[in-house]
Amino acid sequence: MSVLVVGTVAFDAIETPYGKTDKIVGGAATYIGLASSYFINKINLVSVVGEDFPKQTINLFKKKNICTKGLQIKEAEKTFFWSGKYHEDMNIRDTLETQLNVLENFDPILPEEYKNSEYLMLGNLMPSVQKKVLNQMKKRPKLIVLDTMNFWMDHFLEELAEAIKEVDVLTINDEEAKQLSKEKSLIKAAKKILKMGPKFLIIKKGEHGALLLEKDKIFYAPALPLEDVIDPTGAGDTFAGGFISYIAKKDKIDFETMKKAVINGSVMASFCVQKFGTEKLIKVDKEKIEKRRKQFMELVKF
Repeated sequence: MSVLVVGTVAFDAIETPYGKTDKIVGGAATYIGLASSYFINKINLVSVVGEDFPKQTINLFKKKNICTKGLQIKEAEKTFFWSGKYHEDMNIRDTLETQLNVLENFDPILPEEYKNSEYLMLGNLMPSVQKKVLNQMKKRPKLIVLDTMNFWMDHFLEELAEAIKEVDVLTINDEEAKQLSKEKSLIKAAKKILKMGPKFLIIKKGEHGALLLEKDKIFYAPALPLEDVIDPTGAGDTFAGGFISYIAKKDKIDFETMKKAVINGSVMASFCVQKFGTEKLIKVDKEKIEKRRKQFMELVKF
């Protein structure tokens, strides 16, 4: 099975109560792709970077079965850059700087072989860009997952609503769910959002886990209690990668499979937050993943 991943490949500079980094590799598609690489062998990447992006990272992608034919490299331009600072409560962060650079005029172009990808993960991007990807697919993927955020709700709500109509799974956090639905109750919010088009909704609650909803069905997955959370950047995207790659591996779409996929996403996110950037995600192995999955299963077993 193949997964098409569309999103940012970027640079981040991060400060948390545990330390700070200089410019490091980040971006939604980076985290999604790396998390997916542990479960499937064909990941098709669509993104854009500048000529300042390190070749060794592109080589790493290739080693991780992430095809880079859809990664545009713009000469004489710079890669998207984000800088942020997390508070003691790491659910709260301040954006210090954002440089759109190559992302400002990003036009996603799918290589011919990508257009038949069975699974599609639309990372957090402008809704019009997400729609352009959908319009290039030769056939509808078996599953389309879309991630979004409050910025698009604030400034491009109409375009976002159009994109949401066409997807199977929407992933957002709890505050965004309330904003999108204009409801204070998460359950009421979920019911309203599901009427907007998606068959399934995932509401991410950070250190408090995630909710999976389908009509009258609800599944709650806790977050694994960790001694230290070093850097939450990319955790949501890592979750998304673990989620969609599990479903692609099983090649089965139903609520029971999605429950296990949510656990798989939570497992991968739990590794991501233990180091800055992608450091932990790159070095983890399948044995450690399986061991942690068993820890998660113990949490939800009764």
